[in-house]
Amino acid sequence: MSHRCGVRQAQKEKTRRALMDAALRLLEDQSLSSLGLREVTRAVGVAPAAFYRHFRDLSDLGVALVEESLGSLHHMINAVLAGQEGDEERIEAAVDAVAEHVRRYPAHIRFIARERHGGVRAVREAIAAELDRFADEVATAFCPQLPAESWPPEDVRMLAELYVDHMVMTATAFLEAQADHPGAAEERKVAATARKQLLLISLGRHHWHDE
Repeated sequence: MSHRCGVRQAQKEKTRRALMDAALRLLEDQSLSSLGLREVTRAVGVAPAAFYRHFRDLSDLGVALVEESLGSLHHMINAVLAGQEGDEERIEAAVDAVAEHVRRYPAHIRFIARERHGGVRAVREAIAAELDRFADEVATAFCPQLPAESWPPEDVRMLAELYVDHMVMTATAFLEAQADHPGAAEERKVAATARKQLLLISLGRHHWHDE
């Protein structure tokens, strides 16, 4: 019995994965609000009724894609923030990490960039919630580096949000560079701009409370 349950569970997870992958492929050229449920099930080769064994609706699938798309980016950037000392080293590592993430998961980045301000409310809210959680994690990483007497929690949070917004903007810029101008030269240009912008943020951080 346990073996049969394990096989059924594996098949269920395989179908769920196939639905998410199919949706990502179909979303390369359209928004989630224009995607039809039957388009997704047809691409996978399952009946529409099978979709509801995995997701309540397409919004629910979209939320799952948000969690998958941003979850791995959280871990990667947090590892960079924790593992590097010095602003320039941390900035270099962060920009390289974002570039690599975009190269590996372009469909996920495209989905987030399009749906962050898209027409599906549940997905917009899920993206906002994930980015808020990301900012919380970055703020926690920054706290030991900032003097508590001159950096109240609300200012640390504001700084973290600035970094997170910049990471999302940089990821989108890398994605557009890969699509419009394939090749290392355009990526290097995006990376150089991102590093300069982060250095400006870093300089502002060091002098934020100077009198």
